[in-house]
Amino acid sequence: MKKIQGAITAIVTPMRDGKVDEEGLTSLINFQIDNGIHGLVPCGTTGESATLGFDEHKRVIELTVEIVNGRVPVIAGTGANNTLEAIELTASAKESGADAVLSVVPYYNKPSQEGLFQHFKAILDAVDIPMVLYNVPSRTVTNMLPATVARLAAIPAVIGVKEASGSLNQISEVIRLCPDDFIVLSGDDFTCMPTVLVGGRGVISVTSNVEPRGMADMMEAALAGDLAGANEIHYRLFGLMGTMFCYPSPAPAKKALQLMGITASAEVRLPMTAMDDSSIDKLTAEMKRVGLL
Repeated sequence: MKKIQGAITAIVTPMRDGKVDEEGLTSLINFQIDNGIHGLVPCGTTGESATLGFDEHKRVIELTVEIVNGRVPVIAGTGANNTLEAIELTASAKESGADAVLSVVPYYNKPSQEGLFQHFKAILDAVDIPMVLYNVPSRTVTNMLPATVARLAAIPAVIGVKEASGSLNQISEVIRLCPDDFIVLSGDDFTCMPTVLVGGRGVISVTSNVEPRGMADMMEAALAGDLAGANEIHYRLFGLMGTMFCYPSPAPAKKALQLMGITASAEVRLPMTAMDDSSIDKLTAEMKRVGLL
């Protein structure tokens, strides 16, 4: 399996006239790889997985694998709050040739820690593919505790976790409890540099949609132990990281990519809405500050 570490982009799903914009997706993927990104996640939260139809979801993953053509790892978002649906999406991603899957804690249902364990185990009993767990309690309500992550890490196919609790305490506890080869990735741009410094391997990033080179350079510096270099990039991009959430994501990332000419449209799908004028002003000002416009 390809090495999974560094800056990995949770790519947006470009849309136009209500449909997935395959030309825009191709442009975005090539922009990412040309600028040194270390991996790609299609159909994550940033990819609007919650509002993609099943056929669209499967097609985005299939097309991403096809365009990437082995240049970087593809970790396909295949999570769901229905275990049977998660199994179906995971099986489809394997058939498409994804290197691994990213499987989110089931949202809305509020399962127990035992329920979380059984959910992920059932997926892997049905489909033999490397899995990165995804803990994002701000969206799922349920927080997958470090002890549960450690229990799942004993399953050979569970290779890592995207930890988006925003808590360095929880990240450190996961690293402490799990095997040395377990891949802990930050799920929040603002914690990615410190996550690496306490033993993590990188980040699954929103900001790298628009600044893949900077995020990749920061992760490479942090992984090499270059604290000064990583810190410099962290603070240069810190404002941009925040601006990616100045309006509900992924609208800012989509608007930024349109302004940069990477994609033709900033369209999002309801219940997400386009950015208001004041948020666009904040976004463009920050993009100019970091040299993206």
